[in-house]
Amino acid sequence: MSPSRKAHLQIHFCVLLWGFTAILGKLITLPALPLVWWRMLLVSGTLLCVPRVWRELRAMPRRLLLSYAGVGVIVALHWFTFYGAIKLANASVAATCIALCPVFLAIVEPWVAGRRFDPRELLIGAAVVPGVALVAGGLPGDMRLGLAIGVLSALFVAFFSALNKRLVEKADALTVTCVELGTGTLFLTALAPFLASPAFVLPDLHDGALMLVLAYGCTLLPFALALAALRHLSAFATQMVTNLEPVYAIVLAIPLLGEQRELGWTFYAGVAVILAAVFAHPWLHRGEKAEAADLVTP
Repeated sequence: MSPSRKAHLQIHFCVLLWGFTAILGKLITLPALPLVWWRMLLVSGTLLCVPRVWRELRAMPRRLLLSYAGVGVIVALHWFTFYGAIKLANASVAATCIALCPVFLAIVEPWVAGRRFDPRELLIGAAVVPGVALVAGGLPGDMRLGLAIGVLSALFVAFFSALNKRLVEKADALTVTCVELGTGTLFLTALAPFLASPAFVLPDLHDGALMLVLAYGCTLLPFALALAALRHLSAFATQMVTNLEPVYAIVLAIPLLGEQRELGWTFYAGVAVILAAVFAHPWLHRGEKAEAADLVTP
């Protein structure tokens, strides 16, 4: 199996796991800030117990360490706004907003990676915009703020995806995960007083059990796998696969959360448009495997 093919399969598996994150975010009763704080703390704390991670941290140049720390802040902001969107709207809405990320990535990634701007990427990314517009039209008025926060979350995804693509070759995936999520934990701790919301809220047994599933099954495993897959794929190509996440989330939300009762037919029409844009990507990028191979540092 070629490295790029294996990377595609890894990303699809990650997206399947990420489809559960929105569901868990709705089922966990903690507010968005402590929910994300616990998620990042559990993963980074676990990784600090791995000897290999400590060895990599001691050997990592300070400048590179600071770069990963900066990405960790953006990851924290993404998760905070993503779960904020879930609390303000619902899991289906928050997951669907992430489909806007390719629009931002088509502009952000060439600038961050120092490569030529590809208008095809912007065209394909923009194909999801009508879908998101239909999604917005199918929302009750009290969910519109959640939609806006979800769009902001998609912008943060674009930035940390592009930056991770640029930096992923320079360190071990587990060590990068530890640095980014550990920094995110510290950042949210410092941010909490300004939001008048405590970061440390002790979860009850129900929330604690779900938090463990979220931290290890839907965060640690897919986060590390996605970083490894980025060695062989562009951030844009990865994000187009990630656009399947709302599909998984919505399919799961119907039986688990009954969210179909909250959403109109235009919401699901919008999801169909987004899905069509996702499947159009491989057809328009037939030469992507060769391009992705050029991105791998020898």
